[in-house]
Amino acid sequence: MSSRPISRSAATLAGFGAIALWSLLALFTAASGSVPPFQLAAMTFLIGGLCGCTVWIARPARARALIQPWPVWLLGVGGLFGYHALYFSALRLAPPAEAGLINYLWPLLIVLFSARLPGSGGLRPGHLVGALLGLAGVATLFVGRGDLGFPAGALPGYAASFAAAFVWAGYSVLSARVGQVPTDAVAGFCLATAALSLLCHLAFETTVWPADATQWSAVLLLGLGPVGAAFYLWDIGCKRGDVRLLGVTAYAAPVLSTLILVATGYARPGPALAFACLLIVAGALTAVRASRTAPKGG
Repeated sequence: MSSRPISRSAATLAGFGAIALWSLLALFTAASGSVPPFQLAAMTFLIGGLCGCTVWIARPARARALIQPWPVWLLGVGGLFGYHALYFSALRLAPPAEAGLINYLWPLLIVLFSARLPGSGGLRPGHLVGALLGLAGVATLFVGRGDLGFPAGALPGYAASFAAAFVWAGYSVLSARVGQVPTDAVAGFCLATAALSLLCHLAFETTVWPADATQWSAVLLLGLGPVGAAFYLWDIGCKRGDVRLLGVTAYAAPVLSTLILVATGYARPGPALAFACLLIVAGALTAVRASRTAPKGG
């Protein structure tokens, strides 16, 4: 979370770290029991926000990162809370497989939106092809599960999932436009998201606490990793790294997640998983090549 200069490649690696942590999201969520979504978000974002605040004990001056103009707070809290609120709503209103597939338009949208960033060099064909290969890989993964149906009655859920994809892509790309805002500010965004999630929980859900030490541990690990460190790493990657390459590589998250679920006994392997892996690896390699041949500053 340091504001010291960091190389473009190191920042991109930080973004890859966020994607790796997000691949653990399904496993830890499954292990957390039946805690309602907004309650789980409130608990985990609180942990993630407090973790970000710990650096202020040694260096109190870094707490000044919270002093930002209201548009920056709107972007940060709108991105984190807005995305999760829309996605949780989509899961309530539509089957999770269909909602998840629509939601995974966000990496492709990142690639498209990033063409408008200063110094990006415009939209390079390699990035677009890589993103489309990644999207095809995710679609293959979902189709392989055999549970896609897209019932017409779930249209509001599809709309919420589609909106969530735009919110997260917008948050990621616009973060690059406010690169002067220290990553320490993400701690404040997480705490605000925790507070708003708590309000939604109290309004719409019944409280269910984790039942045992295993479930409590899963909640803690969620807050430390996929809903904690991942957002700080993603902020660094989006602001200082290759956001187009991160967008394409983000398609690895659902495949890695499925591989982890298979390894831990929560899911079964199948040919669709192998084909999805091939497509996503091909997409990532295509995007890497495009990044390497991009003009300086792109």
